[in-house]
Amino acid sequence: MQANFQKIVVLGTGGTIAGESRSANEGLAYTAGQRGVAQLLEAVAGKTHSLPESLAGCQIETEQVAQLDSKDMDFATWIDLAKRCEQHLTQADVGALVITHGTDTLEETAYFLSRVMTSEKPIVLTCAMRPANFKDADGPQNLRDALNVAAQLKGRGVWMVAAGEIHHSQFVQKVHPTRLNAFDSGEHGAAGKVISDQIRWSPSWTSPLPEPLLDVAKLPSAENWPWVEIILNHVQAGNRGLNCWVAAGLQGVVVAGTGNGAMSETLKQALQKAQSHGVLVRVASRCSQGPVIATENHAFETSGNLNAVKTRVALMLDILSKQQSH
Repeated sequence: MQANFQKIVVLGTGGTIAGESRSANEGLAYTAGQRGVAQLLEAVAGKTHSLPESLAGCQIETEQVAQLDSKDMDFATWIDLAKRCEQHLTQADVGALVITHGTDTLEETAYFLSRVMTSEKPIVLTCAMRPANFKDADGPQNLRDALNVAAQLKGRGVWMVAAGEIHHSQFVQKVHPTRLNAFDSGEHGAAGKVISDQIRWSPSWTSPLPEPLLDVAKLPSAENWPWVEIILNHVQAGNRGLNCWVAAGLQGVVVAGTGNGAMSETLKQALQKAQSHGVLVRVASRCSQGPVIATENHAFETSGNLNAVKTRVALMLDILSKQQSH
């Protein structure tokens, strides 16, 4: 299958995929974000490498948007990344984007982009669990697969490709600290697999299309984003931390509740008080799988199938959207 467009742009942000360790035998102790995205591409699409058939005749360009460890991802980088995505996707000859990213916060970046991008062209994020100079580095294959998938996807959507699996930004989350297949989509499962350059979509898969919450052009500067935190329900969950946040100007809070979004009475009462002072509250679950199903016992708005970190992203964008509508 030959690409029916001229160009895929690969945007680099750093991460383990661009990391280096002291030796080719060290896969866990390393420094992220040491190699540029052009160098990463050279390991996949260099003169001695054959590309998948889907990329025949397709030009691949690179741009370094950031160079950081994704545990240090911030709003300013998100804004820059979203604007560069918007700029490239408006070009007629660009058919798709691939973004190299660290694994730690990839799911948050992917979900953020899914709620601010309006282009009808796909974005595919990829990553690695081993640094670039490791003897069995997984980054080159992941990037190859991501390019292959990007060349064949149609329409709007933000995806993640790694370890031979294709996941959607709505469901994907990192579930393991060290193994190569560190990502999972819970009960929804992977959208598909890449096997020997062939894409095999799950026969039961239907792609969600979450509506954008805020246009890229309307994103304010990083210092003007709302303060939203996540609080965890646990044994003897109290209110002291939350009360301190509210007194300091908290604008929103996500509760990672136990089970179906449950929380202690002490925490619930503190949240109700916070809500009366204008703090927006959303409820997710600390469970790794399954949606929060709203019942008459829920005092606050629930997040559906979003985990806590994605619920936080949605709440921040919701607050920004409401601020701009006034």
